[in-house]
This record gives sequence, C-alpha cells and structure tokens, in this order.
Amino acid sequence: MRITLIHALKHSIVPIEASFARHWPEARLMNLLDDSLSADLARDGKLNKRMTERFLTIGRYAVSTGANGILFTCSAFGPCIEAVAREHAPMPVLKPNEAMIEQAVAKGKRIGLLSTFPPTLVSMPPEFPSSVTLLPKLAEGALAALDRGDRAEHDRIVVEASKDLRDCDLIALAQYSMAPAAERVAEATGREVLTTPDSAVKKLKAMLGVG
Repeated sequence: MRITLIHALKHSIVPIEASFARHWPEARLMNLLDDSLSADLARDGKLNKRMTERFLTIGRYAVSTGANGILFTCSAFGPCIEAVAREHAPMPVLKPNEAMIEQAVAKGKRIGLLSTFPPTLVSMPPEFPSSVTLLPKLAEGALAALDRGDRAEHDRIVVEASKDLRDCDLIALAQYSMAPAAERVAEATGREVLTTPDSAVKKLKAMLGVG
C-alpha cells in the first residue's frame, strides 16, 4: 500500500513516520511538503478559494503517482482537505484530526484542545460535534521555538500551557509536531492525552482493510 503524506509544516514528518513505524511498518510512505501553505495561511488569516485550488492540485499529483490513500498532516486546512476527499472518493483521504476527534468524543464531554498554531484554533473546533465542550488553548511561542530547532523549549512551553487544561476529561494535541510531548503533558495534568498521528494511522489502516 502506498500512502501519500501531505505536510504544511516540516515538523510533522518525523512524528507521523514514527506512528507508521509503530502501527503500520509495511506501508510505503511518500512525503509531500509545501511549508508555504502554513506561512500563507498565517499571513492571510483565513482560507480562500486559491488555497483550496492549491490543495486540489497537490491531491491530484498524489493520486497520479499511484497512492492508495492520502493523509494530510496539517490541521488548519479542514475545508480544503474535504474538497480533495470529495474529488477522489472513495479513496481514503483523511484530515489529520478526524480520527483523533472520533476517539476524543467517545471518551469525554469536556475536551482540552491544545495547539501551537493559532489558525488551528479557528478551523478545528467546528470539526467537533456540538455535544462536547471544547476548551481551546494556544501554547504561544512553542512553534517559533521548534522553527529555531529547539525541541526542548517547544515541549516545555506545551507542557506549561497544558496546565491550564486540568479541568477537562482529556486533552487533545492539535498538531502532529506536538506528539513527542504527549507523555509529559499527561504527567503535568493527570489527564489522558490523545495525539493525532497514532489515531490517523490506525484509522487509515482500517479504511484500507489492512489486518
């Protein structure tokens, strides 16, 4: 099975490859990175028709290479990814968070949503059903630290920010790049912590009927 991974942040590549290594090592992975997507979204402040066209172009390229499924790892582009999924149905095309959101909703009613990328806290909450209460929290400065190559400072900021989310049933980490900090967030808050990469790999594997 050939799975195309499409990234808008270079930091997403290592965590998702680690999840595939754990849960589906037989999958053949193809990484596509366009980090101008996240930069342009941060500049524009909202998704637009041009951004959707860019996603459709990337999706068509992935399909042309023989992909069996596509997983987007960029959490702030939900409507753009939905457009790709509609165009290539019934091929599995997953938003980065949908599997984790399903898990979170099954486990609790008050969900802390911790993010390092401000646009995610605009685009992702509507993906949750209205039956749950979301407590969004931005780990301000964490992504900038990661961009400087300072993983330790990124994780420290994420852990500190998570302490404001103790009054939740569980905590969902919005970015793939946050996954390595999950264990420390759980220790700091005493809450179960869900990460997007592990949930996504398991769902994609099931959708493609792999044992």
